[in-house]
Amino acid sequence: MIPDKMLEILKYEGVVAIATMGGDGPHMVNTWNSYIVVTQDGHLLLPVGGMIRTEANVGKNNNILLTLGSREVEGFHGPGAGFLIKGTAVFIKSGEQFDIVKKRFSWARAAMEITILSATQTL
Repeated sequence: MIPDKMLEILKYEGVVAIATMGGDGPHMVNTWNSYIVVTQDGHLLLPVGGMIRTEANVGKNNNILLTLGSREVEGFHGPGAGFLIKGTAVFIKSGEQFDIVKKRFSWARAAMEITILSATQTL
């Protein structure tokens, strides 16, 4: 289940960082809060334009870390809230989940679907 505070954060713009692990160590990419689609079953869908190395890493080790936040949402100690998400990812290039992303982002070559294993508020 996605925490209500995280859903509130997703209503505002902010940067999202996604970390994967490759043979040469950690790799990071960024996207935006407004690009994230929350599915009815609680997965996160993100449009993929580039993310070539991220996709290769996920093909070998599908564990990801993702952070997101917004200064517009009240956090633990004032303005600003954020989350650390641990999960697994898969890249989807056809089908219903891909179509959802492609409809919003015509430039997407794939959709990254993230299954949340844990979502911890950090700010």
